[in-house]
Amino acid sequence: MKKYALIVITGLISFGSFAQKLKEKEVPTAVVSTFHKQFPQAKELKWEKENGNYEVEFDLNKTETSALFDGTGKLLETETEIQINQLPDGILSHVKANYKGQKIKEAAKITDSNGVVMYEAEIKGKDLIFDANGIFIKELDNH
Repeated sequence: MKKYALIVITGLISFGSFAQKLKEKEVPTAVVSTFHKQFPQAKELKWEKENGNYEVEFDLNKTETSALFDGTGKLLETETEIQINQLPDGILSHVKANYKGQKIKEAAKITDSNGVVMYEAEIKGKDLIFDANGIFIKELDNH
């Protein structure tokens, strides 16, 4: 289960330069319908496609959020921006000990379709992924 979540997260985080920007009318109806049912208050939508999945970035109650769906409209995961001080204990100390002189620029809470929670801490050039308890999982390049 965790392996699947990491694969999905890796795909979501590595969207960057390989993502194909889409207009909502180019996204499958099942994906759009599921999205609007689950996030009716979403504003400022930006759709992208990569590896057969659809990601939508949006503003939800003034919080930067994204959701990843497969082609049938199944929600694979959501990522919600959080304040750095909302990260679990252990993440700040891990960054301080292992990335000397680096500061966390942004933080996010990632929840997969099974309710598994992970956290992302962005530092210069890297996204650091942690489990729900603040235990380091992996480092990804974010350029």
